[in-house]
Amino acid sequence: MTFLHRLPILLTLVSTLGSALADPSDPDDVDDTPLPVVIWHGLGDTFSADGLQSVGALVEKVNPGTLVYYVRLDESPSNDRTATFYGNVTEQIAKVCDDLAAHPILSTAPAIDAIGFSQGGQFLRGYIERCNFPPVRSLVTFGSQHNGIVDYKACSAADWLCKGAMALLHGNTWSSWVQSRLVPAQYFRDPNDLESYLEYSNFLADINNEREIKNETYAKNIAKLENFVMYIFENDTTVIPKETGWFEEVNGTEITPLRARKLYSEDWIGLRALDRKGRLHFKTTPGEHMRISDETLEDTISAFFGPFEKAAPKDDQRSEEL
Repeated sequence: MTFLHRLPILLTLVSTLGSALADPSDPDDVDDTPLPVVIWHGLGDTFSADGLQSVGALVEKVNPGTLVYYVRLDESPSNDRTATFYGNVTEQIAKVCDDLAAHPILSTAPAIDAIGFSQGGQFLRGYIERCNFPPVRSLVTFGSQHNGIVDYKACSAADWLCKGAMALLHGNTWSSWVQSRLVPAQYFRDPNDLESYLEYSNFLADINNEREIKNETYAKNIAKLENFVMYIFENDTTVIPKETGWFEEVNGTEITPLRARKLYSEDWIGLRALDRKGRLHFKTTPGEHMRISDETLEDTISAFFGPFEKAAPKDDQRSEEL
């Protein structure tokens, strides 16, 4: 009777042990649900733009069942576009941090993947460094201004919103008014005037950890990424200099690669740690700014996005050299 009384307990223990020892390679035990993908658009664009929506459609085509979330700073597409020119980037990123943390699905996912187009790339990096909840697994940026800009391509004749912003950028870059209200000014960086940049930059000098006092959390959060993929456009004449998309320092005709900079050697934001693991990827794509082929997008999505347990490619050759 005593044995029979204890039999249910023994069976429960055996069942629990069996589950614990189950073969993790069993495909039936693997969750193949793709991670959500967050997309942040660039200057002059809006979350509802057809081009951005087509990127989301490609994400769902490559990995069916993916939840795609388009970052927006206002529910009005017109106001969202205005916010790409005018606003305080620090406040904008804080809003996105709050929005993603409050999202019923994103906030419960084990991680998210992210795509940043143009300035949306460094803003997503700012999200990772400053809050990173839900955490980003892989970040892909296209034509972003990670090391800032020294100029911006002329606006179209009819785009008065852009013309007004660029006039302010060239006229009074370092005033507190401009630094707290004009978006491109907050990632403006002139190698010949780093003193002003370090003193007055509202955004970029902080997330690049270039000031004397470093924020260790920024480096730790970037180093946690599974992959950081940085694309530049071979014929980009919009972003000046285009090499900023790889964190390169361009001063006139002199170009200093990321790996030759103190930003990297002293690992101010975790890029060296990421590189040592073979998780920092430098890529090019042909054409002008934001001219991305469906093939490039699909190949990138297939390689770096998908289920949580998916193994992404590493830059093995480079990681062995470091």
